[in-house]
Amino acid sequence: MMLVGLEARDLALTRFAVSPLWEVIASVRVIRQPHRFPEHLAWFGRVRPGLARLDWRLLADLVQVPTLVIPPFVCPPPATSQPDLDVELATLVATAPEAVRASLDALPGARSSRLTALYADPVVELTRLAEVIRAYADAVLVPYWPRMRTLLEREVLLGAQRIASDGVHGLLNHLDPYVRLEADTLRVDHIVLAGAVRLDGRGLLLVPSVFGGPRVWSNFGSPGQPVLRYPARAVATLWERDPAPRGLGLARVVGRTRAALLHELAVPTSTLELADRCGLTSGTVSQHLGALRDAGLVGTHRVGRFVLYARTTAGEVLVAASSTADA
Repeated sequence: MMLVGLEARDLALTRFAVSPLWEVIASVRVIRQPHRFPEHLAWFGRVRPGLARLDWRLLADLVQVPTLVIPPFVCPPPATSQPDLDVELATLVATAPEAVRASLDALPGARSSRLTALYADPVVELTRLAEVIRAYADAVLVPYWPRMRTLLEREVLLGAQRIASDGVHGLLNHLDPYVRLEADTLRVDHIVLAGAVRLDGRGLLLVPSVFGGPRVWSNFGSPGQPVLRYPARAVATLWERDPAPRGLGLARVVGRTRAALLHELAVPTSTLELADRCGLTSGTVSQHLGALRDAGLVGTHRVGRFVLYARTTAGEVLVAASSTADA
């Protein structure tokens, strides 16, 4: 159990971020032990052939299984709320040599020849590591990142809504079953980590994760803002989803396409994601969303540079009534 002491400034500086680099690193565990992540087996089956053509052993050496610790320098806390992978890789490459060596010293077991080279010359080998990560990401992450990013942005939006209704205390107490805020202490239930630390006004960075698994991951002691990574909800819907719209009665009233869009908008979703899921062009989706918005059935929410659509209260009532009638 980690006991994390918070003060008022920490709560005030609590923020969210999405991290493609973290998803790359976390996905290594899924690739190496797919049987432990059944929700991602469909994804694993798609990316496995491409990985056979890559040499990503250096990355695999850094994410050991079983994973007791992940070297902090390979997944630094995002400096912005929505960095792209190249920005995060630039931060990785700029890691101080002494920080790299300290992280490698904390890894259990004997070092491979690749990790030995990284320890001996971090400046050169970090550039090589960034190239390995980029090639690996192009194979396993980039084709699926728009869909993953939309799901993660939903988490951020839902978290922001929780803060608006219940404050930061309410957010932290509903974030994950392994996280609990009691008075000024955040209790984080880890499998192997234990101890006490104070954030001392640095704030807390909350990062929802697709590939992190069912447990939370934290880094409270390294340079940068302390980070808590937690599992996003409904990750299995990324790979396997029934596209058939519910509510045949609703389809007869508003049309099959708009009924399908209303069905998909159970959670905030982008135009591109809706187009992909419904097999439509972005222009067609935008046209139908405009009509639904004018009717007061959907609304928009901005998350950084992106606009997400979600059902309004009226839309929820309409879908619920149609589902009840069809039943």
